[in-house]
Amino acid sequence: MEALIKKLAEAWGPSGFEHHVRDLIRAEVQSLADDVWIDPLGNLICRIGQGDFRVMTAAHMDEIGVMISHIDRQGYARFTNIGTLFPATLLGARVRFENGVIGTIGVEHQFTKRRELPGVEGFYIDISQDIAGNADVHVGDPGAFVREVMMRGERVIGKSLDNRLGCVVQIEAMRRIAASGTPHTVFFAFTVQEEVGSRGAKPAAYGVDPHLAIALDTTATGDQPHGKQMAITLGGGAAIKARDTGLIVPAPVKNLLIQRAEEAGIPYQIEILELGATDGATIQIARSGVPTGGLAVPTRYVHTTSETADVRDIQAVIDLLTAVLSQPITL
Repeated sequence: MEALIKKLAEAWGPSGFEHHVRDLIRAEVQSLADDVWIDPLGNLICRIGQGDFRVMTAAHMDEIGVMISHIDRQGYARFTNIGTLFPATLLGARVRFENGVIGTIGVEHQFTKRRELPGVEGFYIDISQDIAGNADVHVGDPGAFVREVMMRGERVIGKSLDNRLGCVVQIEAMRRIAASGTPHTVFFAFTVQEEVGSRGAKPAAYGVDPHLAIALDTTATGDQPHGKQMAITLGGGAAIKARDTGLIVPAPVKNLLIQRAEEAGIPYQIEILELGATDGATIQIARSGVPTGGLAVPTRYVHTTSETADVRDIQAVIDLLTAVLSQPITL
């Protein structure tokens, strides 16, 4: 599993440009599913089983990034954000474009003399373009951050664990369900453009028309110094969502997830995320509505290049998702 985490997390795939990640995932799951297809928006959807009850799980493939908005003749590129960027994490970060060009983010000199940081408009990317304007980076090109994945004991550290960890969870659950079977028809959706408004999940759910959906993602933690008071810790187990800013989980769905965790002895925590949402927010309002829950991997420093998670929590989410999908469901 660690090799798969590294492969997916280090892959290049900002929102709207997930095709490289999708190709890697498809290579992992093609032989596991009864059917695999890509919908018009770019979601990768895999079906296992032929039961009457339809379950959809969703994990987004995309990551935060940048898009070039202007390049001057000295090779300094201005950019806009793809997804939510935190200014405090930008200075000195490296950005890679699809063609392999790497640039370094700098900040305007006036801001180095002040305590406050600017928004993205005060930063630029040094792509070392020559004076004649020759470069392989152009206005409109997307970029993603560069960082190697590292393991430190039970901890995994790297960029885009949000949400390549959710993708890993789905892949590993697919392996188990393909081997053991399911009484349901399960659709595993690897979705696009979650970081810019969960744009892929809703049409995916519309096409699948599930009776139940489970969104898979990462979630913040409350175990850092002076951190937000939140009942989620690294190593504490799978996070079962109660609510976030886009979804209040129906009680029957939340209770189902808790019941399966307790039956199997899987460690779990209850998640209330007060800032942020997942694909569940748009899945729940597809067609005439979908009862939707959420499972998450607790992750520190989300939306930075050193997101940090615990392998034991990842395993707990895999175990819990498998337990839910492998048994009959009554809501």
